[in-house]
Amino acid sequence: MADTQRQQGPSTWRIVLAAILDFLTAFFVLGYLIASIFGGRTEEGFNLQGGAALLMMALIVAYFVVFNKFLGGTIWKRILRAQR
Repeated sequence: MADTQRQQGPSTWRIVLAAILDFLTAFFVLGYLIASIFGGRTEEGFNLQGGAALLMMALIVAYFVVFNKFLGGTIWKRILRAQR
């Protein structure tokens, strides 16, 4: 009976923190790359409008879908061991 312990998943705070950090990482990295390509860089960072902003949002969604479905979890999920 001692061997029938239920295996617990990761803590909720790890899952939430991983999601927040993944979004921020994707936002800033993809935003900077797209701004570099489409000319939206400023001295403070980047400023995307119109199609470039839509492209960035689509790539952020694709980041979460591709990493979770095909690569076994996003970057911060792997670092924080927050995979279910």
